[in-house]
Amino acid sequence: MDHENVTVTRGTRSTLPIIVAVHSTLLGQAIGGCRIAHYPHWRDGLTDALRLSAAMTDKAALAGLPHGGGKTVVALPPGRTLDAAARRDVLHDVGDVIAGLGGRYATGPDVGTGPDDMVVIAERTGHVFCRPAAAGGSGDSSEHTATGVLAALRAICADRFGSAVLSGRRFAVLGLGRVGAHVLRMLAAERAILTVADVDETRRAVAGDATWVSPEECLTAEADVLVPSALGGLLTPATVPRLRCAAVAGPANNQLDAPETAALLHERGILWAPDFVVSAGGIIHATAVELHHETTEQATTRIAGIASTLTGILESARATGTTPLAAARTAARLRLG
Repeated sequence: MDHENVTVTRGTRSTLPIIVAVHSTLLGQAIGGCRIAHYPHWRDGLTDALRLSAAMTDKAALAGLPHGGGKTVVALPPGRTLDAAARRDVLHDVGDVIAGLGGRYATGPDVGTGPDDMVVIAERTGHVFCRPAAAGGSGDSSEHTATGVLAALRAICADRFGSAVLSGRRFAVLGLGRVGAHVLRMLAAERAILTVADVDETRRAVAGDATWVSPEECLTAEADVLVPSALGGLLTPATVPRLRCAAVAGPANNQLDAPETAALLHERGILWAPDFVVSAGGIIHATAVELHHETTEQATTRIAGIASTLTGILESARATGTTPLAAARTAARLRLG
């Protein structure tokens, strides 16, 4: 394990497993979201925290941020729900653990948390970002993440099809949560042809004129680009042979079940954009505005740079005969020294 620090403790108020993984502070304070999710066992949450924090180091490095990677995971047992009081206890427990790290790590929203939760964590530690604008923060990062996804989609279409124009292209958007819904809206505005799905049937209300299908059908839909926008791990040796797309690019974290799966995509001629590059828009905006006090215009310019970063990675992969994953990790290691 190459992490600098991993804390696993039982919350003093909630009694739930609180996991905080700090992967690297080489470039500066580690950053990464706070995830509250169900896991079969708390060790599965630990595995998630280790993988996500390492990916965040690469994400920050490739985005040009003066930060390293970290992650918080609260591992809920199957079937466990949180009422308002229990949720507050969990968030205070998280804040205490982060405070104990002495500034080495700051957290923001992730799966299962939002800007309002960051306000509660901030009652215990100042090392938090993406609080609501009314509370002095940078607000919900999901739209900025989606803006970065659009930049990445233009870059991957330019590389794969010779044109960055999204109009008339077929996209399969799998997952219509906060980020996925924004991506769908932006693609619809570009007049793309859309197939969409979510495990939550109520999300059908945001599908608009897009074709609604089951998650399994969306994963294997005939499309130019598959856009994974929910939880990770969907690209596996079992699913890759069934894909019917030319490229994969989306904001879901840890899309590959294992690094070796990148080679399977490469062998099939499916161009995969590393998720830690595609999904960087939210963290770029939040850290630029809230932690480094840049203007919104400066942050927007940084987000647009995701396109050139991804283009460089794809060109490097092609020139060296490697996968985009290998090229991205090489680029990140170069920045980390």
